[in-house]
Amino acid sequence: MRKLSMLFTAIGAAVCLAASSQAMCADYPTKDITVVIPKNPGGGTDTTGRGIINMMQQDLGGKVKFVPVNKPDGNGIVGMQDVANAKPDGYTLGMVTVELDIFPHQGKTKLTYKDFDSVIAPIAAPAALIVHASAPYNNLDEFVDYLKKNPGKVMMGNSGMGAIWHIATLAMEKEFGVKVKHIPYPKGTADIAAAIAGGHIDGTLADPSSFRTQVEAGKLKILAVMADKRTKMFPDVPTFKELGHNMAIRAWATLVAPKGTPADVMQVLRDSAARVAATPQFTDYFLKQGIDPTDIIGEDANKMMETDDAMYAEFLSKLASK
Repeated sequence: MRKLSMLFTAIGAAVCLAASSQAMCADYPTKDITVVIPKNPGGGTDTTGRGIINMMQQDLGGKVKFVPVNKPDGNGIVGMQDVANAKPDGYTLGMVTVELDIFPHQGKTKLTYKDFDSVIAPIAAPAALIVHASAPYNNLDEFVDYLKKNPGKVMMGNSGMGAIWHIATLAMEKEFGVKVKHIPYPKGTADIAAAIAGGHIDGTLADPSSFRTQVEAGKLKILAVMADKRTKMFPDVPTFKELGHNMAIRAWATLVAPKGTPADVMQVLRDSAARVAATPQFTDYFLKQGIDPTDIIGEDANKMMETDDAMYAEFLSKLASK
């Protein structure tokens, strides 16, 4: 009997050693998990990252901690690179942002979405078509008709040439065969909102949550959003897709692991994220932070990053050739 017991013990050890991952044998996770956030504390990515990992920590029993570490150097490239280079054992995770799909096509990094496996994208803020409340167009069709009658005259603000909201406007031009005048505001959405409200420009395509105060005050209005489904924050605003234009441009932040992280570890993380995303606390947390939450899990998040990478490659190539 003792020999038989020793035999089973030896077989069990061999199975653990031979497996591509020891996570199932070790009952992952067994120690604290470092989560690299490639942005400064207090911003949208930081708030998103800390929120989702705190909820996942609780979901997994609270026996181990998810420890956030901010690494904003190099526009976030340093932090994302650290995650890609980490040992793929599930104990180093990170947030990656939409710049991961943009920067490679601007020659800023060789890092791509292919270097990661996704857990969840809890935010994928769509480009929303935002105009002054008194503008003579009240829906997407009317806006496009106005553009066609006034080629190159409508002024659209963006956060910088080659940045995501500029690309969203280029995509709109291509989809509808129209031309606008692109006006950059490098300091961001606050300046864009003030410019629209003051009548200095006509509109923008940008994250609608950043304009919530002005919209609720009746100074601005949203005509449509570039998303697959309506947002929780503005449920009455239609999507480009339901209006007949399959366009989805979004500023996302995704919790990821290094490529090659064992499948069973990824399953633990994705299952936890899915459970968390199904709770009212998940939605309440993000809406209170002024963030419209999403629950794009696992391979769906991988596919989103792949699709967006191809889109940015096309538009940035055209932009560079002009």
